[in-house]
Amino acid sequence: MDTVVRAVTMYLFLLIVFRFAGKRALAEMTSFDFLLLLILSETTQQAMVGRDPSMTNAFLLIVTWVAMDIGLSLLKLRLPWTERFLEGLPVVLVEEGRPLRERMWQQRIDESDVLAAARKLHGLERMDQIKYAVLESSGGISIIPMPSEVALHRVRV
Repeated sequence: MDTVVRAVTMYLFLLIVFRFAGKRALAEMTSFDFLLLLILSETTQQAMVGRDPSMTNAFLLIVTWVAMDIGLSLLKLRLPWTERFLEGLPVVLVEEGRPLRERMWQQRIDESDVLAAARKLHGLERMDQIKYAVLESSGGISIIPMPSEVALHRVRV
């Protein structure tokens, strides 16, 4: 019965913390957000079934990490340069249908990754249909297609 009480208590605690933290905490996840989620899950697991009979330590750790995450997001709003430091900048991978191979190599992205994103987002099949492909700071690839008349001209030539 103790396990059920611990699980319910932890669930309610996390519900309150994440409601207080706001939607930004659960919006697009960066690699740091993913690591924070892993740490929080381990802390939660230890509080529910671990050796430490006190849940107070887990509550304190979770509140501390979520508060730090909120604090850093507020800092990014006040000082824009901190976002570049904390999350990095978007990187253009394809420009006017040409893959920028050096940048792709640096980011460990290959053409098949870009084409997969182009197919998924816009139904594009070829690199020359892509005006820009951007690796976002969240890790996703954004695709800006060529204007249709330019793409048709390139196919005919």
